[in-house]
Amino acid sequence: MSNPQEELLPPNAEDDELTLPRASINKIIKELVPTVRVANESRELILNCCSEFIHLISSEANEVCNLRNKKTINAEHVLEALERLGFHDYKQEAEAVLHDCKEVAAKRRRQSTRLENLGIPEEELLRQQQELFAKAREEQAREEQQQWMSMQAAAMVQSQAQADGSVASKPSEDDEDDDDDDY
Repeated sequence: MSNPQEELLPPNAEDDELTLPRASINKIIKELVPTVRVANESRELILNCCSEFIHLISSEANEVCNLRNKKTINAEHVLEALERLGFHDYKQEAEAVLHDCKEVAAKRRRQSTRLENLGIPEEELLRQQQELFAKAREEQAREEQQQWMSMQAAAMVQSQAQADGSVASKPSEDDEDDDDDDY
């Protein structure tokens, strides 16, 4: 049999991964009994008890999960494990905690949208959007006006060039008379 003092010693390196963080246990103890001093030996015992309890519940929940041919342990498996292990008193409290966790998760999902995280009222966002649309329409109208004016200017230049070209290509009356005289 093992010595009770050895059980209180910190776990070796390979078992260290299987325990709860000591800081978490210390915080829980401080919250529950803020005016009581708890010896290190007692803290280790509490840590070991917590770890063993979690191991027991998770093993039973895994068994329930396997009986149901599931691959993932869910909350219902844990609640049934509590029932099967005789922790009926804890089941109701665990259900309340599960309900609270679901509410917090739902609230977090609702708040996760970008618009809600901005902290700007929806009316203000709508006003800003309308303002941006108006600026975009004005810019588009300006660009269309510039294109139209460029096209008009090009058309004027082209018609002027055509007018100048038709005058240059049309022979004058004096030139016609001179040509007849040369024969």
